[in-house]
Amino acid sequence: MAKEGVKAREVKRQKLVAKYADKRAELKAAGDFEGLDKLPKNSSPVRLHNRCKLTGRPRGYMRTFGISRVTFRDMALAGKIPGVTKASW
Repeated sequence: MAKEGVKAREVKRQKLVAKYADKRAELKAAGDFEGLDKLPKNSSPVRLHNRCKLTGRPRGYMRTFGISRVTFRDMALAGKIPGVTKASW
């Protein structure tokens, strides 16, 4: 489980990226790299990191479900994810 501060920081970054997305696109199109430098560092989408929506785990993230592999396995075994069953042959 990630610390609450780490999760909050990531949410803050997501808001900044969304806020400056249009301005960043305009500056890039105009080739104004000095203007881009003046934007906040955390407004760059490169600084975002995918995290599990439930636990905040940064590694083993599954894009399709938006959760980590550990959480996915627990939920799949509990039958909480429709259409997912444990393979057996």
